[in-house]
Amino acid sequence: MRPAAHKPIERLAVVGAGAWGTALATVGQRAGRTVSLWAHEPEIAAMTVAKRENVVYLPGVEIDPAISVTNDLARAVTDVEAILLAVPAQHLRAVVREIAAASSTAAPIVICAKGIERGTLKLMSDVVGECLPEAKLAVLSGPTFAAEVARGLPTAVTLASGDSQLGARLVAAIGTATFRPYLGDDPIGAQVGGAVKNVIAIACGIVEGRGLGENAGAALMTRGLAEIMRLGGALGAKRETLMGLSGLGDLSLTCNSDQSRNMSLGIALGRGWPLEQAVAAKRSIAEGVASAESVSDLAAKLGVDMPIVNSVDGILHHFADLDATIAALLARPFKAER
Repeated sequence: MRPAAHKPIERLAVVGAGAWGTALATVGQRAGRTVSLWAHEPEIAAMTVAKRENVVYLPGVEIDPAISVTNDLARAVTDVEAILLAVPAQHLRAVVREIAAASSTAAPIVICAKGIERGTLKLMSDVVGECLPEAKLAVLSGPTFAAEVARGLPTAVTLASGDSQLGARLVAAIGTATFRPYLGDDPIGAQVGGAVKNVIAIACGIVEGRGLGENAGAALMTRGLAEIMRLGGALGAKRETLMGLSGLGDLSLTCNSDQSRNMSLGIALGRGWPLEQAVAAKRSIAEGVASAESVSDLAAKLGVDMPIVNSVDGILHHFADLDATIAALLARPFKAER
């Protein structure tokens, strides 16, 4: 019998039926795996089963009948060999607690959410580790618009795990010709890049919405990368991770297209929309709104200079005037580039 450590992963559960979770379910099914998809909202599960399409979160993409869609979490995660967590970052703890209560599964966990928990200022891997201390963990992150992934357009991602054997099994389980996971050994770096880029994307959207020009957008994205590097360094992330798909790659995608929920929210803010109106206009969650606060607080705790993140947090959560905030950033002292 083949040792469990080398046994192929054949049965996957995707927890979270938003756009990203639904896209990941299609990835697993295309890779030849048996896939269950859990939806938090009963009506989303029922509608997806009936129409074979997630018309709310991922319209226009057919859901193969082989993908089992359910609102029963225990059913979704029972007898699977890997669990992909694709719920919003600020809801991750509650969902993982439900998984721990509903099932005694020893399946490895793949964290596909991007954020830092409000209040605790913990990475998603720390949150999962507290709720499922025995679970083996990996992080999936990178430049991914869900609709393109679901349609089978070429995509490359980072799959990071401290366990190289587990990482290799997961790559084999979900990798296809058009969905290409690159194996990494730095889950911290993969998470930092994914969390902070959403905040920088809101800033880039504000620049776009305010009509400040392409030069300003490029400068902001580049200096945003410097902030990601500083925070990552303080947390022990590897520089090469932050310059890879889950860092620079994800940042580039998110800051350069209004397909990005975070950038499009920033555009609305830059055009003068109140935050509540900009948020209400979107069905899916722009993770950068919560992450702006948690990343800013974490940076303060660690003594890391992150003026762009702090500015976005001020605009979103502390009633900072948008034009005054931009002026304050432009008035910062000239420095050497590092």
